[in-house]
Amino acid sequence: MRDGLPSDRTVTVVGGGFGGLSAACYLADAGADVQLLERYDRLGGHAGVLERDGFRFDTGPSWYLMPDVFERFFKHFDREPADYYELERLDPQYRVFWKDGDRVTMRPNRENAYEVFESYEDGAGDALVDYLDTAKQNYDLAMDRVVYEGRERLRDYVDPDLLPLAPRARLFGSMDDYVSRYIDHPKLRQLLEYTLVFLGGAPHNTPALYSIMSHVDLNMNVFYPEGGIAGVVDGLGSLARELGVDIQTGTEVQHIAGEAGAFELTTEDGVVASDVVVSNANPAYTEQHLLDPAARDHDPEYWDDQTYAPSAFMLYLGVEGDVDPLAHHSLVLPTDWDDHFEQIFDRPGWPDDPAYYLSVTSKTDETVAPDGHHAVVVLVPIAPELDDGPAIREEYRAFVLDDLAEQTGVDLRDRIVVEETACVSEFAERYGDPQGTALGLAHTLFQTGPLRPSHRAGLEGLYYTGAYTTPGIGMPMCLISGEHTARDIVEDSPFETKEDRSASTAD
Repeated sequence: MRDGLPSDRTVTVVGGGFGGLSAACYLADAGADVQLLERYDRLGGHAGVLERDGFRFDTGPSWYLMPDVFERFFKHFDREPADYYELERLDPQYRVFWKDGDRVTMRPNRENAYEVFESYEDGAGDALVDYLDTAKQNYDLAMDRVVYEGRERLRDYVDPDLLPLAPRARLFGSMDDYVSRYIDHPKLRQLLEYTLVFLGGAPHNTPALYSIMSHVDLNMNVFYPEGGIAGVVDGLGSLARELGVDIQTGTEVQHIAGEAGAFELTTEDGVVASDVVVSNANPAYTEQHLLDPAARDHDPEYWDDQTYAPSAFMLYLGVEGDVDPLAHHSLVLPTDWDDHFEQIFDRPGWPDDPAYYLSVTSKTDETVAPDGHHAVVVLVPIAPELDDGPAIREEYRAFVLDDLAEQTGVDLRDRIVVEETACVSEFAERYGDPQGTALGLAHTLFQTGPLRPSHRAGLEGLYYTGAYTTPGIGMPMCLISGEHTARDIVEDSPFETKEDRSASTAD
């Protein structure tokens, strides 16, 4: 992509999340004059950080998965992740607490996973080997021939290179059906399906294509980056600046007007002119809050009709004392989680018997909490658009902390010295996320691949990047999304600038 754009072509990236930072890096490397405008004082978008009284919490994503994608990203710029942050392979990767008193510890090796599966079901260890071997093959094919290629239009799938994927048609059925071909035991099926939460889906509405996440989890393992996810954001920001990107934080874009070669972005500090605009703000927010009605691709009803990933009820807790047996990552699961998914997607309501996730980064990183304390994050997936007023939040907080004490033996209730919460309202207000989703568009069959919003907006010269576009949700996918957006801009160049039109008129 290097030298793909003339240096006098200006590109303004709106938003400094993973997609925006990635696009900015690729565009600067391609020769463009790039500026990035971030409304808040820190980069990262949803990957934020909360610091209070000696505690530090990642407020958004907390799992560092798919290290190969990060390595590929930095390699494009003749760098590597270690130039910006170190990685520690987590052992254990995570611990699972079932609500019948059962628990398992997953370690970063196939032998451990084999033994866990075999202990629950005769033959399940060998079935897991087959499942993971197939998941690796599917991962390699999907990444090389679909995800990295960026096939965002249906016609892009009429390609002989995709013929090896043809026998894998069952991957477009549901995850639940696909996993049941290998494994019978419901707890083992949960171990192969819990990663769907990262994609904002459920076993019954997510394509089996995402079985590749089991390869990511159990073959490629889970890591912790130095400084947490905030350390990765800092690394991306440093790289962008090294490449010449002008990053301005605390600069909110209020309006986008114009067209390719003649955009004007209104901020509190004045008007910014740009030939091209990349919005890392989600397309729904961009259309409804930043663009004039005539420049929008969709009516508001279109966005109301989409299937959104869950929102989340979040507790950020600074806790005094020990929190064993919680691991760096822990999952608390009901033995039957169908009701919880139904209360997210089918009959929205606050979960009666929730599955939830806990992050205790202080188990790995002693800098995130004072001595003798731990930084604990509790995340309960909930339906978007729920009423989350103070009364229900306080009631649900008590319910979750009671449940946590009962299911894990870890009673935090009288040891909390720092506490913050986030829920539907914060995701809607801080990020402009439709219905207060915490992740974006769910990866349902009809919101996957070319059926997600395009990187190219209908307005020439306006582009989108990030989790709402292809390839989808998650930090690695947003890095790839930024690459695809930059490539599309290079392919669509040259754009006629205002100066070009003035010169043409003079002639």
